[in-house]
Amino acid sequence: MPRRMLSRIWRFWAAGSGMSRKTGMDIALAAVVGTATGFAAVGFEYLIRFFGGALLHGVCRHEYAVAAGEWTRRIASPDYWSDPRRLLLVVLPAAGAVAGALLIKWFSPFTHARGTDSAVYVYHHLKGRFSAKVIPVKAVASALVVGSGGSAGYEGPMTLIGAACGSSVARILRPRDVRTRRLLMAVGLSAGIGALFRAPLAGALFGAEIFYSGPDLEYEVLMPSFTASALAYTVFALFFGWDPVFPMPEIHFTNGMMLLPYIALAFVVATGAKFYIHIFRTVEHAFGRIQAPPWRKVAAGGLLTGIAGFVFPDVLGNGYGIVRRAFQWGTCQGAPEAAGGWMAVAGAFLAIFFLKALATSFTVGSGGSGGVFGPALVCGASLGMATGVTFGAFFPGMSGMNPAAFALAGMAGFVAAAIRTPVTAVIMVAELSGNHVLLLPTMWVCCMAFWFTGGWSLYRSQVHSRAASPVHAV
Repeated sequence: MPRRMLSRIWRFWAAGSGMSRKTGMDIALAAVVGTATGFAAVGFEYLIRFFGGALLHGVCRHEYAVAAGEWTRRIASPDYWSDPRRLLLVVLPAAGAVAGALLIKWFSPFTHARGTDSAVYVYHHLKGRFSAKVIPVKAVASALVVGSGGSAGYEGPMTLIGAACGSSVARILRPRDVRTRRLLMAVGLSAGIGALFRAPLAGALFGAEIFYSGPDLEYEVLMPSFTASALAYTVFALFFGWDPVFPMPEIHFTNGMMLLPYIALAFVVATGAKFYIHIFRTVEHAFGRIQAPPWRKVAAGGLLTGIAGFVFPDVLGNGYGIVRRAFQWGTCQGAPEAAGGWMAVAGAFLAIFFLKALATSFTVGSGGSGGVFGPALVCGASLGMATGVTFGAFFPGMSGMNPAAFALAGMAGFVAAAIRTPVTAVIMVAELSGNHVLLLPTMWVCCMAFWFTGGWSLYRSQVHSRAASPVHAV
């Protein structure tokens, strides 16, 4: 009787085409990768907080972005320029960049381990092979660079750390299976993003979308990435909480005519994304032509970053304080008047965009350890905020003209244009902000900005579609 009952239960669950053993194995291995990546993200976050607190905050007493109106008043203050600790802002990013470069040279001199672009290259051309040395060395080097004021994001190193976790699990459990190694590498990449940004759905989509500059997906990665990203996020949140990274109040979209100014926003962020890509590649090419040891190049890049930070310290580090302030400040009634007028506010955010793009190009383009995805979020939010404030000044009576909503949509559109991940961008900004009621304008801006950029991408290793990838070559 028990045997007959078990047989009936099995026939019930195996009805139809039956359960795929391969899919089940992929999901099980993805769970292992997601858990390992989650703990790696926890360790990386502790390193970020330690070096950031000890260097940029502890040595220079630097505080991240203040309210929008304070920028102009602070720069105009004599005390702002006479503080002797400000001189350290010039040399500290260079010192951190040199320390990170030497750490990589001495302990793990790998070729393809610069950031997300390297992970894309390894997926397409190196069968998903990553050394486990990437995990500790890249984590410490990147925390040193950004913690000392280097203008870069943590997502690039985190994608490499996650990819290395996935590749290492595959090497241990499935040493001869190239498909599994490549799959788990992509799964680890998505889990790292889902954990660090506290955006599990966006992380899962990122792992499927990042490999192509066109509207294509690695759909085999999706289901395992859902598992891995969810587990990595859960592990990370158990240590650092469940709150979104950039919390903002709910702002409802209730005016269909508002889609017209959002077209203008899409054009603005697409143009800004092209500038960001162009200046980054120009700086990268210029440093590549210099005949000098890598540590000297990153020292020069760090020094240029420090000079930009001496003029405008808010561009140093990851710059996430700028996004938080934009969301909080943009929801305040009468904010432009309180901050000295809409022209001053729009000008401040435009200055943030240009200086952040330049500083990131100097830091990462010179060979420094860090990512370009995080600065893209800051640049997009800055351009969106400037556009929203400008529209609000010219059309003060139009309902729904909220600068914070423009900042959110601008952040998504910039990522869609520069990183070529429009679906990820829509979901990511909703999870980052905890605001899920602006999906309509965000989708609108992402679609338009993705189209306007015409294939430009920060990541050279992306191919246009699955048909162009060596992975799927017949």
